[in-house]
Amino acid sequence: MRSVLILGAGRSSSSLIDYVLSQAEANQWLVTVGDVSENAARERVGDSRVGKAISFDIQQETSSDVIAKHDVVISVIPAMLHPLVAKKCLQHDKHLLTASYVSPEMRALDAEAKGKGLLFLNECGLDPGIDHMSAMQVMDRVRNEGGTIHSFESFTGGLIAPETDPENPWRYKFTWNPRNVVMAGQSTAKFLQDGAYKYIPYQQLFKSVTPVVVPCYGEYEGYANRDSLGYRSLYGLDDVKTMLRGTLRNTGFCSAWNVLVQLGCTDDSYKMEKVAGMTHRSFLQSFLTKAASNMEHMVASQTGVVAGGPEIQRLKWSGLFEETPVGLSEGTPAQVLEHILNKKWKLSPSDRDMIVMWHRFRFTLKGKENEIQATLIAKGDDGVRTAMAKTVGLPLGIAAKLLLQGKIQSRGVVIPVGAEFYEPILAELKTLGVELNEELEIRN
Repeated sequence: MRSVLILGAGRSSSSLIDYVLSQAEANQWLVTVGDVSENAARERVGDSRVGKAISFDIQQETSSDVIAKHDVVISVIPAMLHPLVAKKCLQHDKHLLTASYVSPEMRALDAEAKGKGLLFLNECGLDPGIDHMSAMQVMDRVRNEGGTIHSFESFTGGLIAPETDPENPWRYKFTWNPRNVVMAGQSTAKFLQDGAYKYIPYQQLFKSVTPVVVPCYGEYEGYANRDSLGYRSLYGLDDVKTMLRGTLRNTGFCSAWNVLVQLGCTDDSYKMEKVAGMTHRSFLQSFLTKAASNMEHMVASQTGVVAGGPEIQRLKWSGLFEETPVGLSEGTPAQVLEHILNKKWKLSPSDRDMIVMWHRFRFTLKGKENEIQATLIAKGDDGVRTAMAKTVGLPLGIAAKLLLQGKIQSRGVVIPVGAEFYEPILAELKTLGVELNEELEIRN
């Protein structure tokens, strides 16, 4: 029997594990779910006849033996550990699938993976993942019709549904790894806009937002995500005038988050002193350059926002001005901030999250200027069966099925930008309720 090893049973794994277990029943596979918490793995496997749960730590020597017993490894553990997983997969000639960005360490394994006939598929989740595949499907169609693409913009956000937590002024909760949210954007964003190269440092990133209007859902704002320039060749867009990939948030989020960035609350480079005795208020106060009787006014003055304005109100709602104990014994500013925010930003069992993805393609076809806007909206069922888990996990599960069925021929370190990936994966996602809707505008 063929066998699949899923590494990680955290918040993003529920839909992936459910899907793979359902396919295992139909295809006579065996599935092992491994996590540092065996109880978490057991919860995900439930009473499945084809699945088992184990305690698994990739940094332990025994992990190599576990990988050796399976045909395909799907890893949803922290991205920094994926190169270690990949090396053990190489050692035992096993395929590897992840939803994470291709790191330099992973890229360096391409030749060896190809030589062994192995697929190391990365960036096959939501963003990156569905964004790649849905964009390439549209762009390949435009090019096949003779069109020339000169602008591509893409933004994706994991938000909360309108009916969830209506008093929450951020319109946001943690639907993904909280640490990744707090650390987002800390490398310089690189993109191309109207023919000009842009390099936006972290200190300016949340001031440089792009307004996005999503039909039927309203106004959002996006900030540039990492290195958009690196995808030009992969997308076949070397001559494009605008190339921008980014993260989507509800209007007002970025200006409030920028207050925390400017204060230094998201710094992860040093550990703070006496965290054990710290309150939310004293944490925030430690970043103020002057003492003040009115702390809200001082925060506003130091960061250039209006005292009592929406940015300060968002911080206030999050409890940052309260004398509530932080509850950590030690930590960097980023770790302390994450812990404080998680008290308000953690999904409740009844909460529903919402994924919003938006692409805009501008192109010339038959002498006319055209624009296509494509939008994906997905809502979660509850605080466990989230839209984030669905849109990250299902593409990985479908790719694993296709690989085991011999329907994927690519080998080496790859991302899913070819029709071999996007046609079958997007087609099956559509049957599962995950699809983009397109609107075409012909300008002249």
